[in-house]
Amino acid sequence: MKTLITTLKLTFLAALIAGSPILFSGCGGGGATFQTSGNQTLGKELQDLQDSYDKGIITKKQYEDTKKKLIKKYTN
Repeated sequence: MKTLITTLKLTFLAALIAGSPILFSGCGGGGATFQTSGNQTLGKELQDLQDSYDKGIITKKQYEDTKKKLIKKYTN
C-alpha cells in the first residue's frame, strides 16, 4: 500500500511538471499587440487600456508603453 501511494504521488508530480508549460504558456508573453478600429477616440482607447490594466490583462509596463504610443499617435 505504501508503494502504491508513493507511485501515485510520483505520477502526479510527473504529470504536473510535464503539464506546467501548457498551464503557464500564456503568462509573461510580453509580445502583446493592440489593434484598434479607425473610429476610436483617444479617450476611448485610453479608457479601454485602463480597463485592461485594472483587470490584470496587461502589466504596468505594457500599460505605460501603450499609453505613450497612443498619446503620440493622436498628437502627431
